[in-house]
Amino acid sequence: MAKIVVVGSFNMDLTSYMERMPRPGETVHGSRFVTGPGGKGSNQAVAAARLGAQVTFVGRVGQDTFGDMALAQWQREGINTRCVVRDPDRATGVAPIFVEESTAENAIVVVLGANNALSPDDVDAAQAEIASADVLLAQLEVPVATVHHALELAKRHGVLTILNPAPATSLSESLLRLVDYLTPNETELDLLVGDSDTAAADQSIEFKGRRLLAFDGQTLVVTLGAQGAQRVTRNDSTLIPRFDVEAVDTTGAGDAFNAGLAVGLAEGKPWDQAVRLAHATGALSVTKPGTAASMPTRAEVEAFLRSATRQG
Repeated sequence: MAKIVVVGSFNMDLTSYMERMPRPGETVHGSRFVTGPGGKGSNQAVAAARLGAQVTFVGRVGQDTFGDMALAQWQREGINTRCVVRDPDRATGVAPIFVEESTAENAIVVVLGANNALSPDDVDAAQAEIASADVLLAQLEVPVATVHHALELAKRHGVLTILNPAPATSLSESLLRLVDYLTPNETELDLLVGDSDTAAADQSIEFKGRRLLAFDGQTLVVTLGAQGAQRVTRNDSTLIPRFDVEAVDTTGAGDAFNAGLAVGLAEGKPWDQAVRLAHATGALSVTKPGTAASMPTRAEVEAFLRSATRQG
């Protein structure tokens, strides 16, 4: 069984659905309101567990109702919570989400709360789990210094590392050198390389991506929405088309993709098969509302892939 350690965030999603997004200063009526577990780290952990991986989550939640709900969710999914800290001083993170029903597009405001206190010491407490893992998966909804420490610890133990750099921020070369797979979307890629909108429009994904690559064996995987994903290394660049599905809610699609990629690589799959698993996981996630709730099971993904193979 693939072993994955996720170092990341938990936020309680507070999702409002509406016919269209409000303009500044405008009030619109929503059609429904849903609460549910989210946060990039937690979403990816849940998705990886549903795909059959043995998952350990390293994170912080408050000593509040949302924190209780987080632990209950992870325990239902079979995720190891030994390395989750209950913060006595900070509230569990929250994420109000606004979904436009006509397009399935979303806007999100994240209040990180206890996530901001995740420390290198918290990561050190998970050293045994990290040392025995196949993959360490991290994002940037917790302090960058903590992510850096987690990546460093993983590399010290020979563990494959994946960084989903979201939300994007400036990253040092020393941190980038610890990442085997870097997985931004196109907007995050532009922010990471420091391009303005005008300059970015004149440069290819391949050109921009190679500006981020820190060593020869590193791989950049840029998710491109409807176009699929582009794999960039120092030697080649390949566009991998996505699966076409009817989207209901795109929230969490990137998290599903990252989890699928992590599981595929942890299982030792060749690159093309790992990204196919990632695309299928992401595709199925957008056919259901919500974030963690929309993550598919391995059986659902395998059935989808068999159907896609027959249709192809």
